Amino acid sequence: MELDDGAVNDLVSLGLSRYEARVYLALVRRESYTAAEAARAADVPRQRVYDVLDALVRRRLAVLRPGRVAAFSAVAPELALARLMALQRESLERLDGVSAALATALLPVWTDGRTHTDPLDYIEVLRDPRAIAERFDSIQEQASRELLSFCKPPFVAPPANNEGIKAVRRLRRAGGSARAVYTHDALGDPGVLENVRRFAEAGEESRFAPDLPLKLIVADASLVLCDMPDPVAGTRATTALYIEHPALAGCLRLAFLAVWDQARTAPGPGGG
Repeated sequence: MELDDGAVNDLVSLGLSRYEARVYLALVRRESYTAAEAARAADVPRQRVYDVLDALVRRRLAVLRPGRVAAFSAVAPELALARLMALQRESLERLDGVSAALATALLPVWTDGRTHTDPLDYIEVLRDPRAIAERFDSIQEQASRELLSFCKPPFVAPPANNEGIKAVRRLRRAGGSARAVYTHDALGDPGVLENVRRFAEAGEESRFAPDLPLKLIVADASLVLCDMPDPVAGTRATTALYIEHPALAGCLRLAFLAVWDQARTAPGPGGG
């Protein structure tokens, strides 16, 4: 009868080697085997079977029967399995003690490590236009008191920017403010002027400047999204930085206010 691979695997999971499992399963099929017979029945190399049988005897899973030719018998399965389970429990108890000691040793190290942060873990670098647009929506949604923007093409948000309109309305209802500075180029773009008008109706204050250093949005003097255009001439590639750093956001807020103070409202639609 062929050995049951499932039973072999189960015995291996209880701590036996594959050879030990195969020999034990062979032994349970007959009252006793010589070493040579066990090797043939279990399909185990003859030169290995003696070590395997000795291991089974030491584990008290087999019994040596002395005689002119030594023979080996299997211990009853329920007793053998109970002994294997006892060995597994002992091993788990030792591992539990090792685990507890290791946790005690590592906890102070881990706790100390919480006081050290990656110097750049507050900066997220974005290059994919979709990811930049998602962060743009996110920073507008997170603003609870103030939203400041430098707006210049190309725009990552849809022209209508309905999420931005909702954010401005929410801020104004809560007593907050939303201000944006656009470039003079927008005055000649009917689509952009229409967008300025819609934002003004929602409660945004807008002004216009001859030029802006970069696209920028600052929320609550703590969150920043800004673009870093590729300096190589002729390329439109850009990298955006999403930064959660109140000190830097505060500095950029001051830069925005300096530009705001020098900017002017536009005549006609969108004028404040």
